[in-house]
Amino acid sequence: MIAAVDLGSNSFRLQIARVQGGSLVPLTTLKETVRLAGGIDADGRLSADIQNEALAALRRFGKALNGLARAQVRIVATNTFRVAKNIDDFQPLAEAALGYPIEIVAGLEEARLIYIGAAHSLPGSRKARLIVDIGGGSTELIIGRQFDAQTMESVLLGCVSWSQRFFPDGRITEATLRAAELAACEMLEPVAGQFGAQHWQAAIGTSGTARSIADVLELNGLTESGITLDALKRLRQLLLQAGHIDAVELKGLRADRRPVLAGGFAIMAAVFEMLGIDRMTITQGALRDGVLYDLMARNGMLDVRERTIGAFQRRYHVDTAQAGRVAELAGLLFRQLHPDDDDTARALHHAARLHEIGRLIAHVGYHKHGAYILQHADMQGFSRSEQVRLAQWALVQRGSLNKLGSERRNERDWGAMLALRLAVLFCRGRKSQWPAGIRLRRADGDFLLQIDSGWLSANPLTAFALDEETRQWQKPRLIIARPTS
Repeated sequence: MIAAVDLGSNSFRLQIARVQGGSLVPLTTLKETVRLAGGIDADGRLSADIQNEALAALRRFGKALNGLARAQVRIVATNTFRVAKNIDDFQPLAEAALGYPIEIVAGLEEARLIYIGAAHSLPGSRKARLIVDIGGGSTELIIGRQFDAQTMESVLLGCVSWSQRFFPDGRITEATLRAAELAACEMLEPVAGQFGAQHWQAAIGTSGTARSIADVLELNGLTESGITLDALKRLRQLLLQAGHIDAVELKGLRADRRPVLAGGFAIMAAVFEMLGIDRMTITQGALRDGVLYDLMARNGMLDVRERTIGAFQRRYHVDTAQAGRVAELAGLLFRQLHPDDDDTARALHHAARLHEIGRLIAHVGYHKHGAYILQHADMQGFSRSEQVRLAQWALVQRGSLNKLGSERRNERDWGAMLALRLAVLFCRGRKSQWPAGIRLRRADGDFLLQIDSGWLSANPLTAFALDEETRQWQKPRLIIARPTS
């Protein structure tokens, strides 16, 4: 069994499924309408009330997830987690409530996962398809073919934020509705050229806003299926006639969608206008489905992160032979410390394969350039926290450990950083030059590196470098043991 949790800006969703014959069989589905984006105050911080509401929902999710191993669960958080200024205070509380770590994904990673979920719910086709996902805090646009997302963009347009901004009292007038539509058009204008009708053959909507609008249009006889430009125009007139969101009487309008209908409609109208859409079909596949399929691929060794690593090595002209040597030794040393920690070992493998990407910019200080790239580049398959971790390890592969600052780190991260530093040190001649039987272990709170003394005598430069390395490590300490041959 595997599970996905989507912590969106408008609602939280959980899906537990069984992997059976390469397909997913849904077992448990939960939804909590927690308008996280609506709980951001004037200072950009999550209010205490919305935090309490969210934590209560996450505790209920935690009970449903109880018993699943960490590798079976992936929890992704989207726009509100990305923008809230006090998210560093809230995230540990949320993880404690769930019992699992939360990945804050970048907008493009969110778009990729949405596309995967949508593509698996659609009939096979070689046509280029535009996927539109209007969420609570952002709108994701993706053009792809079959299961390959080719062009992606995340725009700060969300049904919750737009409803709060333009319809705070629920009143719907021609002036407020047109202002909301024009503001959304302005946000979409920079990407309209990439996602215009000339680039795709079919437009598909997914997630709550698109589904809700389609339901209303179909159940009120405004369209036979999906969303059309003409039906949107007719729905617009109905909203203006109502004059207030509470006065809108439409079949299929759920109570949880009513407060965000006007904002969601304005964004959808702008998407149709700016991208030249006449008709949009609807699919049920969305972010959480994409997370499930991506998790299934990771467990089946088809991890998209491996493809990203390879692409970055090619883009930055990495010496793959050297990267492989460093990855091999770093992995060997770390496994001696933590033989059962597959997650950290995999992260270390990624870091080792990319530790030299900064050399394309400059040889001097390449570790600093590499760290900046790893933290700020769009890396498919990686969450924000994973990129930060890779960046920190790349930064500290050489030189002073003081660059890490005073943030507390667990023993496994310290072990991974030491393993990477030692691997870089031993492989600096750009060849596999480390002694047979090398061993790294913990001893009374220190790191103990055991090396044959004869090998050290024959390699004085490495012996000198190891002595320098011991001076960098104080807490925890590194000790070089030199047993006799």
